Amino acid sequence: MQSKKRCNFIRDLDRFHLVIDTIDRLPQTGETGQALKRQLGDKLLEHKSYINQHSQDMPEIRNWRWQPH
Repeated sequence: MQSKKRCNFIRDLDRFHLVIDTIDRLPQTGETGQALKRQLGDKLLEHKSYINQHSQDMPEIRNWRWQPH
């Protein structure tokens, strides 16, 4: 069971899940935070569906590159 928990943690370690986790820990984000959380959840579902159909990440994920400021 420990291995499964670790696998889920690693799988959920992306910028979407990190923001969702932050919103959960900061109730002062209020309705704005909840709306963003819903948007991110929708994007995660869209991404999962895309992977199931195309066996690869969506282009916006696959082609993303860090842009230093």
